[in-house]
Amino acid sequence: MAASAFFVLCSVPLCAGAGEYPWLSAYDPVQSIEKRMDPPKGFVRVKAEKGSFGAWLRGLPLKAGRPPVLLFDGRKKARQDVHHAVIDIDVGKKDLQQCADAVIRLRAEYLFAKGRARDAAFHFTSGDECPFGRWAEGERPTVVLDKVIWTRSGRAGTSHDVFRDWLDTVFRYAGTRSVDKELLPVGDPSKVEIGDVFIEPGSPGHAVIVVDLAVDAATGGKAFLLAQSYMPAQEMHVLVSPDPISPWYAAGFGDTLATPEWKFKKEHHKRFSGQ
Repeated sequence: MAASAFFVLCSVPLCAGAGEYPWLSAYDPVQSIEKRMDPPKGFVRVKAEKGSFGAWLRGLPLKAGRPPVLLFDGRKKARQDVHHAVIDIDVGKKDLQQCADAVIRLRAEYLFAKGRARDAAFHFTSGDECPFGRWAEGERPTVVLDKVIWTRSGRAGTSHDVFRDWLDTVFRYAGTRSVDKELLPVGDPSKVEIGDVFIEPGSPGHAVIVVDLAVDAATGGKAFLLAQSYMPAQEMHVLVSPDPISPWYAAGFGDTLATPEWKFKKEHHKRFSGQ
């Protein structure tokens, strides 16, 4: 379809809101998590303040239907039984955007969408901080003998392309160990919020993120949706659940949160500061 024809046919809801998800050229709220995934019977979605991280995650765009999860090189993920839906966000062309990186990506993209890109900063596994603010000024980090040295050697700017390049560098040197240290402990699933992370640091470790939340109107019990990337780097996807309310997970899961490819403990329940 020609570009001119696209703009003629594109409805206001489809075009509106792409700035909230800046990797997209157009955004269709009908294909969002909120519109595509009804809460379990008897549950209602918890209120998410407009402009919050939770509201933004709930609005994440999904690919239509249930396509296969693809790896960074275009091949299909070996297991196609773990996902309920695929999030419409690029995975990149290199084996970088894995599990912890998906958490980083979503938090960083939220800050970018809200005009707070310069607030985005994550630590490498070495402990060195990599703030986008320095990258935007044209500075670039180089790892030399386990030391990070910054030099003014790159393209300056705050465009999404520049931001995306910064993210790839963060992905390269960050991981579950560093992301775990960025988060505050919660450890109580009854207090789960959208945006919370279940993360086990290690080599390998794993991380998943809560992308929606509902509450049982009668009992007050909570249920949540989880999203992940995995190894090798692959498209982010909303997970299925072993619970009868799949793809939702009951917050009262006991001592172990069992996801299709990892088991987490209560102490792995964390949260971003100022979420």
